Order: sequence, then C-alpha cells, then structure tokens
Amino acid sequence: MAFPTSVNNQITDSVTQVGVTMLGNASAIAMGNLYQATAQALANAAHNATVAQQQTNVMAQAATTMGVAILYSLNTRATGTATKKIQKS
Repeated sequence: MAFPTSVNNQITDSVTQVGVTMLGNASAIAMGNLYQATAQALANAAHNATVAQQQTNVMAQAATTMGVAILYSLNTRATGTATKKIQKS
C-alpha cells in the first residue's frame, strides 16, 4: 500500500480484509453450490424414477384387470360346444 494516502488507514484495511475474505471463501461457496445442485439433481432423478415405477404399476394393473374382464366375459359353454363340434369333424 502506498503511503501517505488521503483515505483513512482503517478504511483501506477493512476493504482489503473484505477482499481477501471473499477470495478465501469463494472456493468453499462454489463447492457448497456444487453440492447443493448435485443433491437437487439426484433428488429429482429419484423422484422421476419413483413416479415412473408407479405409472408402470398402474398400467400393469389396468392390463391385468382388462384381461380378467375379457376372460370372464367369454361364453365358455358356447366355446366348448363349438370346440367339440370341430373336433368331431
């Protein structure tokens, strides 16, 4: 620092200390931001995986329900009679 200056030495010292503190904390703040962003991305990925699994389970349940409904709606007596007639031919 050049002497003498027209600014009070305490002011220049405090400004210098703030600058040094900011430079010293910059890497820690950057790493904190990186960790926070990574945690957010991983949480979003886990949430998306959970939602996809739930939707898959809903689709599988709907397909099973439709399959069972179709099986119950078939006229088994008519199908059996037709099958017997075909086999006798």
